[in-house]
Amino acid sequence: MVALNLFVYETTGRALAMGLFMAVRLASGFVAGLVVGGLLARFSAKSIMLWANVGQGGVMLLLILAPESLVTGALMAVSVVIGACGTLFMVALRSSIPEMVGEDRRAWANSLSITGRSLAMVAGFASAGVVVSLVGYTAAFLLDMATFVICAVTVALLPIAGGGKGAGTDAGKPEKPQNPEKAEQGGKGGPRWRPVAFLALAAAPGLGLMVALRGVDAFGSSSHNAALPIYSTSLDASNPAVFISAFWCVWALGNIGAQQVIQRYTQRTGKTVGALGFGYGTVVMSAAFIAAFAGFPLAVTAVIALIAGAADGLTEVAYTSHLQTLPATLRGHAFGLSATFENLGFGVGMILVAAALDRFSPLAVVGWSHGAAIVVAVVFLLRVTALRRAEPAGPSGRAGGAGQAGLRKEEAVERRPDRGDRDGAEVSRG
Repeated sequence: MVALNLFVYETTGRALAMGLFMAVRLASGFVAGLVVGGLLARFSAKSIMLWANVGQGGVMLLLILAPESLVTGALMAVSVVIGACGTLFMVALRSSIPEMVGEDRRAWANSLSITGRSLAMVAGFASAGVVVSLVGYTAAFLLDMATFVICAVTVALLPIAGGGKGAGTDAGKPEKPQNPEKAEQGGKGGPRWRPVAFLALAAAPGLGLMVALRGVDAFGSSSHNAALPIYSTSLDASNPAVFISAFWCVWALGNIGAQQVIQRYTQRTGKTVGALGFGYGTVVMSAAFIAAFAGFPLAVTAVIALIAGAADGLTEVAYTSHLQTLPATLRGHAFGLSATFENLGFGVGMILVAAALDRFSPLAVVGWSHGAAIVVAVVFLLRVTALRRAEPAGPSGRAGGAGQAGLRKEEAVERRPDRGDRDGAEVSRG
């Protein structure tokens, strides 16, 4: 993305074009999030991930081979394909992890995946400037294309039994009639469209609020992404890239460190960090990003960036593991809707933040953006705490007993003790 954004700006000579490129990419991801649940119900997750990488590699080749007169059109094609295929790949991967590694190891797998992505971010940001400046854009795009080819080959080797095809099987077993999959069927057995993605959010108390918090968190993320270049320039106008690179490298180190702790915690206790971990992690992460723009000495800011990265890693694992507790019929829809909320929050945030930064300081803009995430996170924590307190109401209690009975009945049938029991917002014990 570093090379592409620079190439767009250099080709068009207008910052507006770079903004349009990002807007088209986010819009494509938004649309893909709405349809990916349906695609996972018809095609295997493995095939979606494979063709998502083939598509991204192919469009990079198109950009490399495009004549000068067609470069602008090729860039728009890249924006659309990268945005849509990136969302398709990520949703398909996250929703299929329980099938790849088993329910009891999903938190470990999520942590491992996030560690790899953080390392890749460090390598990508560190190498982008060197590659572009020394060997040019064509070499950078060829390198991008090679990574998509490698990823496609890796996907072809993934052990996804059944691949999630039809999203109607779970570990190779048909879903039982009690499953909310019936929401996709008409009253007389005929197919009928229903808002399955929203039904997925209603499958567990607090899940809809959790996804909403994720969207608000993405809104807050847009603020620090947009404000960092401005803040860095105010610190060192002659070389603003130094602070940005250092900040994100330290952030990634914090993220990686958190993943190591989480992996050891899950291996030792057999539990995930839980929904409360997601809420508290969001509060700490947002507060840390606000503090990063408060003008503290660089050593203190480095510690703050480390804390922000660790909290970000905690929320990522908790959130992904939570959605993976849903039945296979709903999991893809929930992840797709989540991706839509995240793209919407980040896209709207970039527009509002860009306008606000013309009039207000980076600290003020980041403060109210991440402050909104803190407010929603506190509401979420209160909601989860109330649900936990309602659990002892008894087997006939409406708040917790019925949900627990339903979960245990499904566990007995599916033989999945982890589903919704150690990680769900309504029954979190992590």
